[in-house]
This record gives sequence, C-alpha cells and structure tokens, in this order.
Amino acid sequence: MNLKNLAILASGLILVASCKSKKMEQSSVTGWNYNDSKMGGFQVSKEKEQRTGPGLVFVQGGTFTMGATQEDVMRDWNNVPRRVTVNSFYIDQTEVANIHYREYLYWLNVVFDADEYKAVREGALPDTLCWRSELAYNEPMVEYYFRHPSYNYYPVVGVTWKQAHDFCLWRSDRVNEKALLDKGFINQNSVKNLQGLGQENFNTKAYLMGEYQATPDKKAKSKSNALKNPNGTPRTVVTFEDGILLPGYRLPTEAEWEYAALGYINQNPLPGKNDKKRGEELIANKQVYSWSNNVNGLRDTRHGSWQGTFMANFKRGSGDNMGVAGGLNDNAVYTAPVTSFFPNGFGIYNMSGNVSEWVGDVYRPLNTQDVEDIAPFRGNKFETVDLGKEGKGERDSLGRIKMRPVTDSESRARRNYQKGDVINFLDGDSTISGIAYGYGKTTLISNKSRVVKGGSWNDRAYWLSPGTRRFLEEDQSNSTIGFRCAMDRVGSPAGNGRQTGINYKQRRQNTRKQ
Repeated sequence: MNLKNLAILASGLILVASCKSKKMEQSSVTGWNYNDSKMGGFQVSKEKEQRTGPGLVFVQGGTFTMGATQEDVMRDWNNVPRRVTVNSFYIDQTEVANIHYREYLYWLNVVFDADEYKAVREGALPDTLCWRSELAYNEPMVEYYFRHPSYNYYPVVGVTWKQAHDFCLWRSDRVNEKALLDKGFINQNSVKNLQGLGQENFNTKAYLMGEYQATPDKKAKSKSNALKNPNGTPRTVVTFEDGILLPGYRLPTEAEWEYAALGYINQNPLPGKNDKKRGEELIANKQVYSWSNNVNGLRDTRHGSWQGTFMANFKRGSGDNMGVAGGLNDNAVYTAPVTSFFPNGFGIYNMSGNVSEWVGDVYRPLNTQDVEDIAPFRGNKFETVDLGKEGKGERDSLGRIKMRPVTDSESRARRNYQKGDVINFLDGDSTISGIAYGYGKTTLISNKSRVVKGGSWNDRAYWLSPGTRRFLEEDQSNSTIGFRCAMDRVGSPAGNGRQTGINYKQRRQNTRKQ
C-alpha cells in the first residue's frame, strides 16, 4: 500500500470517527436531540461528575452509631448512642490554617478598603487575645501565632462560629470564580485589580441570577466552547446545570464531622472500590479514636521508629503538654501543623486533637435523640430570596443576594414544616414541646449555642473520642477551637465513576419446562 492510499484510508477513518462523534443524545420522552440548534437547542451538560474542590477529600456516606463509644465520665448524658445515616459529602483534609485565613483577610482589605467597610474588615479579625491567661505567660502567642510565617500552616484559632461561617461563604465564591476564569467565562484582566471593588465583587448566587455581569474571555467566545445558545453560537454565561460551578463550602454538620472522624471505611475488611466489586456491609471494630491504627489506644503500635509515639496532639496529664526534653511525646506544646500525625481511614488529619472544631449544629443535650435518621441536623432557619419592591433579587452592600427569613404564614399550609425558624423545634419551643430555656437563669444553652467537636492540644484523652461534644456561643472564640469546611456531594453516593442503585444486566429468561 502506497502513501497516497494510506492518506485516503486515514482521512476516511477520521471522517467515520467524526460522524460517530456527532451523534447526539436524544430525549427518551420526546425523541428530540439535546444540544442541537436544529431541534430547539436544549442544552444538556457533558460534565457528568462533581469534581473535588480545593482542599477537600471525598467521604463515602453510610450508617453508623453516633454518640458515646466509651464511658461517659463527664456525666453530661449529651451523647446517647443512636444509629443514623450520613449522605456522602466532602470535607477538608486539614483544619483551616493561619495562612488560609490571612488570605481571606487580605481579600477583604483589598476589596472592601473604603471607610464604610471598616466594620467588615475588623469583624473578620481573629481574637489573638484568646491566648491570654491571668496566670500564664502567653504573650508570644498573642503577638506572633497568627502572623509569623513559622505558624503559617498551624490551625487558625480565636475564630468565632460566625467568622468561620463567613469564611465558608467567601471560599465558595473564590473557588467558583476561579472555575469560570479557568474556562474563559471571566476575563483574566477583569480580576487583576480587586482594589475597591466593594459590592461589585463576584458572588456565585448573584452571577447565577444575572445580578453580576462578567466579561468573558476569547476562549468562551470561540467555537471550542462546548456551551451553546439555542441558535448554536457559543454561550458565554454559565448556569448551574452546566456542572461547572460547585456547591458552596460550609461548616460540616455534627453527624458528618463525627462520621468523617471515625473513618469507618478503614474498618471494612472488603470495601467495594468499583461497581464490579460489591464490598461487604461490615464494620470490624467499634473504635474509640479517629486514627486508623490502634483505634482504641493512644500510641502507635507498629514496629519501627514510630512505635510508642502518640497518635495526636493532646494533654497527657496535669502539667504535661508535650513530654520531657529529649523525648517529647507529641512534639507540640500548643498546636501543631495541620498535616501532623497520621491521617484516618478517609485520609483526614487531626480529627482527634490539635484543635477542637466548630460544626454547623445548634447545641441541645439530646440532639441525637431528636433529629432525623438521615442527614441529622439542628440549626435550620429557612430563607428565600428577598425580591424587593421590583420583584427581583438585589445585592446587598457586600455583593451577596439579599435573603429574608421564610415566614410562618408562608409555611403554614405545608406538610413537611410549618415554621421558618425551627432551631428550637421539639426542644425549647414552648408552644409545641412545652420546654423553654431560660438562658442565663436556668441554663447556658441558647439558640446561639453551637456544637464543638474533637479534643484539642489542651484536652485530656477523653475528649479525643469523636463521640464527645461540647458547646460555645457562636459569637465567642477560644485558643483551642478552629474549624474545617465541608461541601455537599451531588450524584452517586459511591463516588465518581460509580453508579447509583444496582443496575442488573438484562438476561434472557430460561423458558424451558422444568
């Protein structure tokens, strides 16, 4: 075969391949083509899987026993064991570090540099005075811990629940803005100068509602852009249905945090890693701590140089926060870098020890007995877009879409909920449960009390168990409390490339007489 014939054959193969690639997906209910300008141009995304956001790891959900795994020595009776189900989700591999929070403050100082935003800038600052004690010399921590580069990758502390919540909102918008930048739907030149943007900064919800006008790049205007208008021309505005934008970052729920901390997938002797391998519905051990090795002990039992070392950063006993010179037991007097110690079964660091962490839930002593079996959570205050006088969404002074609480009158006709604010539902709602909390009189628990999980550098071993729980007011902070973010999982609960449900292969039935 000569070169001419080879060229003809190659071009023929390319033509056949291109014809096959142009075959369009059809609707199974109408027969009309998707993504076809000649048949209405209805767009169906080619993005089939949710990508993992920066800093996150995937946590495959499941059922587990939430609550105490050891004797309740504090006699709080606030973690009575109960079996619940957690949907799959994503969570930060590490605690949010000082350098991450300083990046957030930098952005605020640049974008909201006007005098009118002074309260915004100052309101985000962590309380470095949280390190002070009347009878301890902690001034070096006050002065240097948050700012000095030696502590860049140590967990940020002195952050209130509200500040952690706002960090999650900021992070969501920055990650989605970067996704649009990478694909050319936002021009790189438009974000080179963030100085004084103020209200005009990028916000995901505002973008999706058309209240933020982005300048697209040449890439989005070219024919290579997979997004098309009904007439077949490149579409330069992204919708959530396109699969490019991620769900928002948020604080994990208490159930999610505890489930992720236990890392039970590591206790499964035969986990299913693909659809061909089903896996076993089995947990081998009831573990006390979060690490994957020696789950009921505090020291590493593996042979070698690690044998006998502590598995977490915690306080061994009265006056012993790090051991003796030449033999430091956890090698940290206060906090340690966020990637210290060994990760658990899901690959997550420091779910026991280092710092305790904020979670999303409002605290009640018997949360585990009150909440739902699946995706348990207390803290809902349902909201909706504030349409205003003109009947459309508007941006507030920070560039976010204005939201308003769902009213009781709007909820009254519903069957699944009848109030907009259900934080104290069945526990503290005197009209329904007959229970009222006299904050400051009979209890320190209020609707602003948020759950704190995990032990810290200044806690004894009891608090390292993921089932333990404490609380603090959402506008207060501590030198022992930090946080990490989570994100919803959309699609298959087993993970990317996996199916939902069980798809049995179609087989011909044996019709022979028995």
